[in-house]
Amino acid sequence: MTGRAGNLAGLTVLDLASVGPAARASRILADYGATVVKVGPTSQKGGVQIQPPYYSYGAGRGMQRIRIDLKTERGKSAFLKLAAAADVVIESFRPGVAARMGIGYDDLHGLNPRIVYCSTSGYGQDGPHSQWAGHDINYLAVGGYLHCSGRRADGGPALPGATVADSAAGGMQAVIAIMAALLRREQNGEGAYLDVSVADGVLQLMSLHIDRYLATGEEPGPGGDILTGRHAFYDVYQASDGQWLAVGAIEPAFYRNLCNALGCERWIAHQMDDARQDEIRADFRRAFATRTRDEWVAALAANDTCVTPVNTIPQVVADEGFDARHAFARAEHAKSGEFRNVGPVLAGAERNLPLHRVRDYGETDTDELLRAAGLSRDEIADLRRDGVVE
Repeated sequence: MTGRAGNLAGLTVLDLASVGPAARASRILADYGATVVKVGPTSQKGGVQIQPPYYSYGAGRGMQRIRIDLKTERGKSAFLKLAAAADVVIESFRPGVAARMGIGYDDLHGLNPRIVYCSTSGYGQDGPHSQWAGHDINYLAVGGYLHCSGRRADGGPALPGATVADSAAGGMQAVIAIMAALLRREQNGEGAYLDVSVADGVLQLMSLHIDRYLATGEEPGPGGDILTGRHAFYDVYQASDGQWLAVGAIEPAFYRNLCNALGCERWIAHQMDDARQDEIRADFRRAFATRTRDEWVAALAANDTCVTPVNTIPQVVADEGFDARHAFARAEHAKSGEFRNVGPVLAGAERNLPLHRVRDYGETDTDELLRAAGLSRDEIADLRRDGVVE
């Protein structure tokens, strides 16, 4: 509906979600050049939909917006006109709701056989859990991720520091599925229906642990293997200034380099010796406590030891590595002023972007979008007057 640059230029995506996995997916698609239209409820009908802060999801960078009352026949008709010319629709209603509203896959496929329709939900469109409500923590819980995480002082699973399920298990899964369906469409001319279950995506993230259990009967858990803290060479250690370092010296050569640098040569031959791990950890702790975090980073990071700083978010955004790769974009908000945010950092997306002006939530592209869909100015004016669109 608008000309944009990027690998997905020329594709139009209608996103019916405001937050969560679907919004993550549309953010990525927009960063690759797709024209993403955020379809939200009118102000009188938007009580259930969460409106995210102005700075989240890329602050609306490269997206258009329309508000439609989909519970009215005229609003639904307007949406269907948009969908008739779209390539992708993403929705995150409770399973079955979109179909009951008359905007499900069957409704759209009849108008547009090339449509790729992506439904994102916590547990899939069918199965005994399909109607469960949930959020990131719930999907990580049922998929085994939380159980295999570290432990709090009370013995409970530690909460992750990011919305891993929404981002990777949901949003990225949706993008992969959409891209595959679009590629297939180029071959056969047909659209597709995609049932994206975030919980299923967590299974994919956990597949190394789950497959090991299914094959061997060994039950994974925190501290149970190399990647969950079983050995001293894969852990975090505190430096003299109270900051932390992450150590991931799995390969013997890297472990040898680490031991030599820490003055712990006597442990080189005991890398995988379970009986000596507590002793190795104690010596590593004593060694790391002799210098500041940044001193250790300067001494170790570039010398094949797999040692990195554990950065706070302020340290992340000041990191010279991310800065050199143009990881952050610039945006400007009318009230809050100019700020930086995470740019299109995934491979193949354009990183050097001009300043993005953050739009007020009430600002929409409704007239332009509906005119492109074939509605006259008078028809659009009537819809606005009656509160069907904004």
